[in-house]
Amino acid sequence: MAGRMVEFPSNGSAANGYLSVPAAGPGPGLVVIQEWWGLNDQIKRTADRLAEAGFTSLVPDLYHGRVVGFHEPDEAGKAMMALDEARAAKELRGAVDYLLSSGEAKGEYVGTLGYCMGGGLAVTLAATHDKVRATVTFYGTPGPDTDLNRIEGSVLGHFGDHDDYATPEAIRTLSEGLDAAQIAHNFHVYPGAGHAFANEDRPEVYDQEADQLSWQRTLEFLRKNLQP
Repeated sequence: MAGRMVEFPSNGSAANGYLSVPAAGPGPGLVVIQEWWGLNDQIKRTADRLAEAGFTSLVPDLYHGRVVGFHEPDEAGKAMMALDEARAAKELRGAVDYLLSSGEAKGEYVGTLGYCMGGGLAVTLAATHDKVRATVTFYGTPGPDTDLNRIEGSVLGHFGDHDDYATPEAIRTLSEGLDAAQIAHNFHVYPGAGHAFANEDRPEVYDQEADQLSWQRTLEFLRKNLQP
């Protein structure tokens, strides 16, 4: 791994995360949010890939050291259900503030990008911090209490058409909510792809074509919305 673990303030307490900075120096900041497995090697590599593309990427450790194996989906579900949402929200906002104040990232705004559980949290983070100006969700939708009207930037979504988690109904509800809030958004649905299609460490669900296309679209979106 090219990055390192860092500690950052979180509403009077402290949080930890994996930080990856471009070799050329600080780039636009991104808060990258884990799937329900925790801060594992796959999400760390994703942060490293984003750093290679020019973005300073911070993955908060929302499970505080716990990592669930891919062969234990029931345990991952329990870990997600046990997540202290209020604390996680504070840690995510703290991650934004850290990127903007630490000198590790450049620019006045940041983006956020998340997968599965993290995709929904990415949208929620955008609705709770006005310095988030670009949001990418991979097969995740936010909870019903998320106030989409408070989002300041644009939203990009990637979904598979064979996904029982981010269902067509959930995607439509989010799109209609963003329309009502007059938030610019663009959703892509990938034919034949299921949930977690971008996780290269899970061959049973990985879809290389959808992964590569969604990655290209993501980088284009982030560069358009975050780079000067």
